[in-house]
Amino acid sequence: MIRKLYWGVAILSFLILASSFFMPGKPVEKTDLPWHIEHPAAGKVRIFGLTLGQATTNEAERRFREEAKPSLFKAPGGQLVAEMFFEQVTLAGLKSKIVVSIAVPDAELQGMYERGLRMSGTGSGKKITLAPEDVARVRALPISGLTYMPPIRLEEEVIGKRFGQPAKRIREKKSGAIHWLYPQHGLDITLGGAEKPVLQYVSPGDFDKLLQPLLADGEAVSQ
Repeated sequence: MIRKLYWGVAILSFLILASSFFMPGKPVEKTDLPWHIEHPAAGKVRIFGLTLGQATTNEAERRFREEAKPSLFKAPGGQLVAEMFFEQVTLAGLKSKIVVSIAVPDAELQGMYERGLRMSGTGSGKKITLAPEDVARVRALPISGLTYMPPIRLEEEVIGKRFGQPAKRIREKKSGAIHWLYPQHGLDITLGGAEKPVLQYVSPGDFDKLLQPLLADGEAVSQ
């Protein structure tokens, strides 16, 4: 009985916390909200107080009050991407995961790969541990994209209310996940049924890099 009561209180507390994040009228910082997307200049996006293409990982660490974990990923096709991972970021009372992609020049990525200390396989390629000097370099370069992974599911009704209707929706043929696309904000919201959502932000000028793979492997969903 005590155990059931404990879990009941825990679940209730989580629901109250979640409602404070997604329901209107609650006193939270605007910059903690994923739908508070700013455009400080033409073609620029600021999310969670960080301007993509300008803010660095060092700035993100101060903003999120957490040290990021750096990694270099190599896709099966050979593409190299440098990322910084935030395991537990508290925004508006919810503890979420955030990954930021780093704008490393292509000419430098190969050198980082060759200097890598360790390599391990992942479900989508290889993960390379960066050398200390490359970690310092990555921290100083601009953030090109940000992926936000909240701990709760979002209903389509909530997304439509908070973000507005998307310009386009595309369903992945293989997984069935549906992408809500907002090119004016550089935003792709991925909904996978019972899965928790994934929100990916890029500068509007880079949005085509997200869109083209979806068009190639997906199908449009009527609004």
